[in-house]
Amino acid sequence: MTQLRKMMLEELQRRNYAQNTVTGYLRIVQDFAEHFHQRPDKLGPDHLRQYQAHLFQDRKLNAGTVQQYVAALRFFFNKTLKRRYVLEDLPMPKRHRKLPEILSPDEVALLSSSASNLFHQTILTTLYSTGMRCAELRHLKTTDIDSERMMVRIRQGKGGRDRDVPLSQKLLETLRVYWRWMKPKTYLFPGTVKNWRADVPITGKVPWEACHQAAQRAGITKHVSPHTLRHYAASRTMPRGPKRTGPRAW
Repeated sequence: MTQLRKMMLEELQRRNYAQNTVTGYLRIVQDFAEHFHQRPDKLGPDHLRQYQAHLFQDRKLNAGTVQQYVAALRFFFNKTLKRRYVLEDLPMPKRHRKLPEILSPDEVALLSSSASNLFHQTILTTLYSTGMRCAELRHLKTTDIDSERMMVRIRQGKGGRDRDVPLSQKLLETLRVYWRWMKPKTYLFPGTVKNWRADVPITGKVPWEACHQAAQRAGITKHVSPHTLRHYAASRTMPRGPKRTGPRAW
């Protein structure tokens, strides 16, 4: 590890950034340096402008992805190198936000019943019942399921915070069937090592495959991902206002 990389890593760790963010930021700065075949601390505003244009024009990245690149490079120059010129020379691209696709209750039920196996079905049921993120599901432990309190403990979520989410009766029943079949030890959804089941977290690819394969089998044409199921869970808990009976003001 170079001294420069070590400096950036220490700054990220000092601010308690999530491990995924740390890995991503380091990779982005490395890509930036390799693009110009120079050390990143030898590059300046002109290189930053060229690189941002390259991300849009040559690599065809969307604004959301470029925002991640900008955040990483701003951190490197502002926090690691203590340079302050980057905010003007590396603007945050405007992101056109689209409304997320929301699955209907019937589509979610069809998705779950179309899972290729019990492992995938339990992953899908956990995602749409709790609304947890993909990374949170991957690191869920058997001890995080509290059937007495009917709660699921999510540890070290976004921002490094722990939280509890309700455990539905349907999810509990699914987990009990799954438990008798899989007999997981530490991690609720154990991954594999050299194609053998091991007591390690699953990779991020597994929940995506569970969603994609089930959607194909169900004939659902909407984009379905772990985050889609998170949106579905959020839509079920949104408060609904009273019905309007009188005329609208405008």
